[in-house]
Amino acid sequence: MNRTDRPDARTASGGQNEAIMPTDVRCLVEVDESSAVVRITGVLEPSDTAAVRDALLARIWARPGPVVVDLTGLRVSEPAVRAVFADVQREVADWPAAALLVCDPVVGAAPRSDPALAGVAVLPSLDAALAALAESPMAAVLTADLPPVLGAAREAREMVADGCRRWGVPALAEAGGIAITEMVNNVVAHAGTPMTVRLAPVGETLHLAVRDHSARQPAFAGPAPVNSPGGRGLLLIDMVARRWGSSPVPDGKVVWCVLDPEDQPKP
Repeated sequence: MNRTDRPDARTASGGQNEAIMPTDVRCLVEVDESSAVVRITGVLEPSDTAAVRDALLARIWARPGPVVVDLTGLRVSEPAVRAVFADVQREVADWPAAALLVCDPVVGAAPRSDPALAGVAVLPSLDAALAALAESPMAAVLTADLPPVLGAAREAREMVADGCRRWGVPALAEAGGIAITEMVNNVVAHAGTPMTVRLAPVGETLHLAVRDHSARQPAFAGPAPVNSPGGRGLLLIDMVARRWGSSPVPDGKVVWCVLDPEDQPKP
């Protein structure tokens, strides 16, 4: 995570419901805005993987719930480049309501034979991937777009409290309020851009994320000195979260954390 050495993918119109993002003349990423399917066609070279990663992360954030990546029309210059899909899966594993299903007829029949796709759900056909998508439970998620103003943290806390009530995880309301306050305030103080706040349950855990439009990554150097006027926001997140991190995405970043009731103080 926190990788920043990536080229920008170019974007062009591909029809009313489809955007085509060419990584270069050899490889195209086609996003169907009306469905969960992303098609990657052409020839995938090592030089294309950073732009493919960016395009997939942007789509996964834009559409909560599982995203199907169709590789039926893709050829790879070398098997190792398929690792970009495992990298994306690892990057979004702790985002709220984010998942990746890969349709790859080449390795779908025996996905364990390709170590580059370790940890990725690989299906042998688009029909099989869409069937798996249909069988997956509908994502429980709350999302809000907020401006970079002081009152944004209060709105985000109310959202967390509401989510904890409706999802039956009230023990995480206090920790969630602390974490989301610091995440939002960091955007207000340092990014100064509009933001999107998202939260979703996974079992008994709560996943929180804030997406802004600044490439500046959060820096955590441990506890701040007692005479420091600031710098405690990330420390508070680190104290209440089981894990947290930051993912560079096109035009900004996603800062996320995972809260577990086992980590919270007992009443």
